[in-house]
Amino acid sequence: MKKLIFTSIFLVMALSIAGQVVKDYNPSIQPTTGMQYFKPVEEHLFAGDCMPFYHNGIFYLYWLLDEGHHAGLDGLGGHQWALSTSTDLINWKHYPVALGIDEEWEKSICTGSVIADKEKIYAFYSTRVKEGNDVHEQLSYAISEDNGHSFKKQQPNPFYFAPKECVSRDFRDPRAFKDENGLFHLFISGYQKDAPLSGQGGYLVHLTSDNLKDWSEAATPLYGQSGVPECPDYFKWGNWYYLLYSIHGNTYYVKSKQPYGPWEYPEFQPMSEKWGNVSKTAAFKNGRRIVVSYMNSKLNNKDSEGQVWGGSILLRELFQQKDGSLTVGYLPEVAPAMTLTNIPPINLMDKLKEILPEKGEILTLASHNGISVASMNNLPSQYRITMTIVPKGNYDELGLFLRSTDKDKKGYKLSLNANRKTVGLFETEIESVNGLREPIALNVVVMNDVIDVYINNERCIVNRLGEQKGENLLFFVKNGQAEFKDIKLYKIN
Repeated sequence: MKKLIFTSIFLVMALSIAGQVVKDYNPSIQPTTGMQYFKPVEEHLFAGDCMPFYHNGIFYLYWLLDEGHHAGLDGLGGHQWALSTSTDLINWKHYPVALGIDEEWEKSICTGSVIADKEKIYAFYSTRVKEGNDVHEQLSYAISEDNGHSFKKQQPNPFYFAPKECVSRDFRDPRAFKDENGLFHLFISGYQKDAPLSGQGGYLVHLTSDNLKDWSEAATPLYGQSGVPECPDYFKWGNWYYLLYSIHGNTYYVKSKQPYGPWEYPEFQPMSEKWGNVSKTAAFKNGRRIVVSYMNSKLNNKDSEGQVWGGSILLRELFQQKDGSLTVGYLPEVAPAMTLTNIPPINLMDKLKEILPEKGEILTLASHNGISVASMNNLPSQYRITMTIVPKGNYDELGLFLRSTDKDKKGYKLSLNANRKTVGLFETEIESVNGLREPIALNVVVMNDVIDVYINNERCIVNRLGEQKGENLLFFVKNGQAEFKDIKLYKIN
C-alpha cells in the first residue's frame, strides 16, 4: 500500500472523520459494465489497491474501499475489502464488503491476496494497528466458504508478527501461492532495521507452510530495495517465473527460469508509471493474464497538483514476449461503450489546406526548422482515437495536444521522443520506450478526467487531467517529418 504525504487540507479531513469506517457503500447502484476507470458511485468513496484472482472461470477483483483519501480511523486508512466479479470482463457484479473491520483495534484491513485450497478460499492480509503512539502491521487470515464472497477471520489473530529484523510499521501485503511440490508460501513486504547499505533496506519476508496455518521463515527472494517492495505478486507463466513489487507506487518486475531467482532485470519496466499504482496480475481464460492497478486522485482536482491516496481502477492486459519479457496493452473487454464516428477534416495551421482522412488522405507534417502543426476540431467530449504515425528520418519530438481550445490553450501535450526513448503526457513520462523510429500504433482514450495512452500495444501512460475541456486535437512534429494515417475516431457513449 502506497504511503503519501498529505497536505493540510487532507489532514483536516482526516481529523473530521477519525474513528469512522465506511458503512454506506452500496453495491447495488454501481455500474455493471465498463469497469475501466471505475470508482464507487458515492462521491466520497474511492478505490485503492487491487487484488485480482481467477478461480473456476470467475475473475475476482478485490479492492480496498477508501473514504476521504486514506483519512479513515485517524488517518490509518480504515480500509476494507470490496469485491467485484466477472466471467467475461464485460459484465460485472458487485458485492457487499467481503472482509471488513470488526474490532476497535483494527485500523485498516490492508492489501493481501487470496488462495484456493480444498473447496475453501483463504484471504491473507495485513492488519494495521495502533498502540499508544506507535503503528504496527501484522498478519491475519480469513476463510470463505461461499466462493470468496465473504470471509470469516481465523484465530489466532494476528497469526504472525514482523520478524525482529523487520520494521513492524512496514510488514504488509502478503502474497500467497502454492508451489509445484504442494508447499504454501507467503511473500510479505518489509523493511530491514539494519540494512547492509543505508536507505536500501526494502526486502520481502518469506514464509512457508504445509497447512496454511503453521508458518516458518525461509530465505528472502528480494532485498536491497530503496523502499518497501509493496504489494508483491508472483506467478509462473510458461517456462518463466515472475516477481512483481512496487516502490513508491511504481511497479517493477524481475524474471527467472528458477522459482526464486537469480533474477534477470529486464530492459524496460512496462508497469512503472506515475499514475498506475501497485499493479498486480491474475490469470484469465485462454492463457491470458490481466493487470490491475489503481489511479490516485489529484489534490483539489487540479491538473498540476500532487497525488492523494485513492481513486479509480485501471485494467490492462499483460503480454509475454519470446524472451520472457513482459509488455502491457489495451484490454478491449473493459473499455466503455463507444461508437465509430466520422472524422472531422484536419486543417494545416500554416497552410490553407484540409486533409480528409475518411477519403484515405494522409496527413504529412514536415518542419526541419521548427514545428509544424495541424488541427482536428469539434471532437466529442469523450472519445477514443487510434492512428499510425510513420516517422520519416530523425526528429526532435512529435505527438498530439489533447483537449485543445486554440493555439493559446493548446491542451495536454502527448510527446514521443525517439532519441531519448521517452513518451510524456503533461507532467509525467515513461522511459525506455522502443520502436519510436518505426511506424507507431497509437491508441488514446479521453474520458472524464482520464487520458490513457497505448503505444504499439506494448507500453502505456495515463494521467488524470480534468481542467481543460477543449474539443480540438492538435498534431505536431518538431524538427522532422512524419505521416499520420489510418485515423479512427470513436465516440464514447
